[in-house]
Amino acid sequence: MTDGVTLRAGDVVGVTGAAGFIGSAITRALLARGAEVVAMVEPGGDEANLGGLAVTRRQVDVRDPAGVRAAVDGCRFVFHTAALYGFWAADPHRFYEVNVGGTRNVLAAATEAGCERIVYTSTVGTVGVGGTSAGVPADEDDHAEVHHLFGPYKRSKYVAEHEVLRAAAQGAPVALALPTFPLGPRDRRPTPTGKLVLDFLNGRMPGYVDTAMNVAHVDDLAAGHLLVLERGRNGRSYILGGENLSMHQILAILAGVTGLANRALRIPRAVAVGAGMASEWVEGRLLRREPSVPLEAARMSSTHMIFDDQRARQELGYTSRPPIAAIGDSARWFLDHGYVTDRRRRMVRWRADDAVAVAALPTPAAPPAPGVGPERALADRPA
Repeated sequence: MTDGVTLRAGDVVGVTGAAGFIGSAITRALLARGAEVVAMVEPGGDEANLGGLAVTRRQVDVRDPAGVRAAVDGCRFVFHTAALYGFWAADPHRFYEVNVGGTRNVLAAATEAGCERIVYTSTVGTVGVGGTSAGVPADEDDHAEVHHLFGPYKRSKYVAEHEVLRAAAQGAPVALALPTFPLGPRDRRPTPTGKLVLDFLNGRMPGYVDTAMNVAHVDDLAAGHLLVLERGRNGRSYILGGENLSMHQILAILAGVTGLANRALRIPRAVAVGAGMASEWVEGRLLRREPSVPLEAARMSSTHMIFDDQRARQELGYTSRPPIAAIGDSARWFLDHGYVTDRRRRMVRWRADDAVAVAALPTPAAPPAPGVGPERALADRPA
């Protein structure tokens, strides 16, 4: 059973955060379907991801109710992807102003305007991961323990998700998309996930903590958002992911596709958390600048962020490409757009056959389904 709709050519669709990493991928997916996109962008923000796209741009601060109402007027559907995403801010309350207050404004405006469907982009950071350390992927039914919601980003998104679910309970036509860890082109900021790839490319990753994550291509996540729009159920959450990989595997794939040596060493969790605490105190609190090692990131680095996205695959027909495509596309985009030093760029030797990278990884006797399979995610953790 679904509460879905049919996206038709000519439909007017609003996208908040349309110039962002996931937002711009959704915008492209909508244009490919013939939709007319109202691209809502942050005033003064970087709009390069929308370059050359036939969209109607509207500068909107989601904290401004009147501005949001004017922007969504006439839209049949709305995708709300705009959020303040990061591990640190000089004023942590801004996370709540944007992520919670902004979400309430978009929900109210879209409902008042008679939009037939709203898709809210949440995060897997709101899902409980209590069993993942034992190799059990988390899904939409796993509740988070509040003390494990590290940092104002996760906490604000958790509160925002509550507001979305409350609106759904009161009749708002909204469904939730929970993307895992996106990689791919146009990660201009870059996001914390993309920074992992970029640090490897620039030789700035001397070590890593034993962890795992679910890697997905940003274009697959965009396609998944459209599936949530058309086939999802009101008030229901859908994890959109790819494949669970250990950090060691991710680095091995990066080394395989680029030909760059992987010299990162595994470091103890206590060292990473200690560095995060020191960086947060000295750089964050005393110098009032973004810490080099955010404490939230250090705490997350020792959590196995592995997920089961079978609900989206079974109910929506969601699919994803192999993670090597996401990792390779991300690396190529950073290299092609000047994010990598000249010295390191000259060292890259792209492998003609991507299977070379996969050969660096152990292959289980029975490969798990995409989005699940702790044996694939954790098979080659360093001893």
